[in-house]
Amino acid sequence: MNKKRSDNFDKFANAKKGSAVKEEYRQEKKKAKADSRAAGEAARQRKKDKERGIAVEPVGNNKRGAYAKKEFVTGPPKYSIPLRAKSAPAKFKDDTPAKYGEFKKTAGVGSPRLAASKRTPESMDRADAKRTASIGKVTANVEMPHEQMPLNKYIAHAGTCGRREAAELVKSGHVTVNGDTVLEPGYKVQYKDVVRLKGKVLQLQVTPVYILLNKPKDYICTASDPEGRKTVLDIIKNATTQRMFPVGRLDRNTTGVLILTNDGDLAQKLTHPSYEIKKIYEVTLDKPVTKADMEAIAIGVDLEDGFIKADAVSYLSNTSKNVIGIEIHSGRNRIVRRIFEHLGYDVRHLDRVMFANLTKKNVDRGKWRFLAEKEVRQLKFLNKSFTRKANV
Repeated sequence: MNKKRSDNFDKFANAKKGSAVKEEYRQEKKKAKADSRAAGEAARQRKKDKERGIAVEPVGNNKRGAYAKKEFVTGPPKYSIPLRAKSAPAKFKDDTPAKYGEFKKTAGVGSPRLAASKRTPESMDRADAKRTASIGKVTANVEMPHEQMPLNKYIAHAGTCGRREAAELVKSGHVTVNGDTVLEPGYKVQYKDVVRLKGKVLQLQVTPVYILLNKPKDYICTASDPEGRKTVLDIIKNATTQRMFPVGRLDRNTTGVLILTNDGDLAQKLTHPSYEIKKIYEVTLDKPVTKADMEAIAIGVDLEDGFIKADAVSYLSNTSKNVIGIEIHSGRNRIVRRIFEHLGYDVRHLDRVMFANLTKKNVDRGKWRFLAEKEVRQLKFLNKSFTRKANV
């Protein structure tokens, strides 16, 4: 009995642990993906060479028409790599180096065999013109949004479906890249590649951009100004090639946090009253604000366009009563200035210190930064429960 128990324990102790099994599986999967990707790249290169008049023969029964392979000569073949022109410089009989395109690759592990060149300037021009014409229609409105992108991500960004469904479409053979069927979801797509799903050309949607700006004075929140005044877009003109617009507006003399984006859905949310997006301002006035007026602001006042009250209001200093902090969620035009003007005060300086939980921390006046992915995600789900309550 003891011997049997000992044998069982030994089997358990010597068995591969779960992490080792998982790692072995991951490595096998990684190698399979790499092999598939290499085969796809070889097929792509072969097609390009064919268009340019370079004769390339497929290897054996390889359906993808991959290049002839060169295998390691020491020991059993372990790896195989596509044979490129630079890997084995060919020479003519008189030892003159052969130019690329003046030989064709042969099956097996032999060296390139020189052949008469089929590559001419005319054929190259025709191939380039044909490719430029076909790609130009697709990429006319896309300003190089990426250098390389996994194929399933590319399909998802084209707005067709999610990445998981895109991966299944690729594996099912419904997707082509430059006319070649690709079965690997992780295949790297170049920005000039033509991707088709079931014959239909896919186009990338505009890449969303989110910028936080600490707005200075004397800048207006419009895309352009007929009077030639400076706009906030002048400050971020080198940030992106995308067409940006400000979310909400600060008047010319108001400073502080301003969001600029090309995401129309998010912009509408951040300005829609139902979401009650919080804004906090620091207000510097021409004279101290009385306690009675502070209470009036908290209770609410009647303006020409309706009743308004602050969510919170307080003095920012125990000694100076003319600097006030006010929290408000209304997006009505010049609402903070009009509240104080209604009570007989002149606003000397107005600075927005928080907008939708974003502050100008570490962003100097007149400077900007891109929002982090986490910040964007929080903005998209900010105060979502408010609209649910409104619909109930």
